[in-house]
Amino acid sequence: MSKQQFESNVKAVAHPQSCVYAKLADLNNLAVIKERFNDPALRSQMAGQVPEDKLEQLQRNIEEMTFDTDSVTCKVPPVGDLSLRIIEREEPKCIKFETVNSPIHLNLWIQLLPTSETTCKMKLTVGADLNPFIKGMVEKPLREGVEKLADMLAMIPYGD
Repeated sequence: MSKQQFESNVKAVAHPQSCVYAKLADLNNLAVIKERFNDPALRSQMAGQVPEDKLEQLQRNIEEMTFDTDSVTCKVPPVGDLSLRIIEREEPKCIKFETVNSPIHLNLWIQLLPTSETTCKMKLTVGADLNPFIKGMVEKPLREGVEKLADMLAMIPYGD
């Protein structure tokens, strides 16, 4: 096994670091993802980028997500329920997660740095223990997934 790291690009977030941290540090607040996904404007924007069958599958997956203060759980076929649990909070700059019920042990760090009083920047890092066989299968999806997750987190309405 070797430790692999996958980092997102740095994302600009049009909200203060403290607001972003407060929302992400309590995962109940991420239930807004479900509401946002049902927004017709977002759906029409995604329709041009994602095939309809994939969009419907994504919607089913999002609707089945559950949230509590410290974890988020989603169904991942064929694995089953997969959870990310907060293992450390370093207010207002970092939140660390680890997987629960996962065939691959992953850690996720969300790092936040202020750029002004009203904006910040965000970077996601995923660390995974991968053997060479698994690495070949999951490296590309993990690399793409961390970038998509960072994009999604950068778009959340933190001021609401």
